[in-house]
Amino acid sequence: MTEGSLTRVGTHALIDVRGAARLDEPAHLEAVLSRAASAAGATILQAHFHHFGRNMGVTGVLMLAESHISIHTWPETGFAALDIFMCGAARIDAAIAVIEEAFGAAQIEVRRMAR
Repeated sequence: MTEGSLTRVGTHALIDVRGAARLDEPAHLEAVLSRAASAAGATILQAHFHHFGRNMGVTGVLMLAESHISIHTWPETGFAALDIFMCGAARIDAAIAVIEEAFGAAQIEVRRMAR
C-alpha cells in the first residue's frame, strides 16, 4: 500500500441464501464449500464445522491460504449466510457459481466488495 492511495488486495462477497434445504448437514455443507474453494483455485488449510444438534443449524469455516469461506445456517427458516474473502489469484466468481448451483432452488443474493 502506498501513501495516499489504496491497493486492492482481494474481493469480499456476502451471500444470503433463502429457501434452501440440507442446512442441518455439516458434511454436505463442508463438501459444497470445499468444491467452491477448489473451483476458485484456492488452497484449503483447515476446515471446521459445528452442528448445533438435530434439526438445528451449522456454523463452519474453511481457512484458505487465500483467506476464508464461512457459513452459518438456520434450517428452521431455510436461511444461510455465507462470507467469502479471497485474495491473490483465487477466482471468487467461480466459488460463488458453485454455491449458487448447490443451492439452486433457493433465492440467492450476492454482494461484492473490493478490499
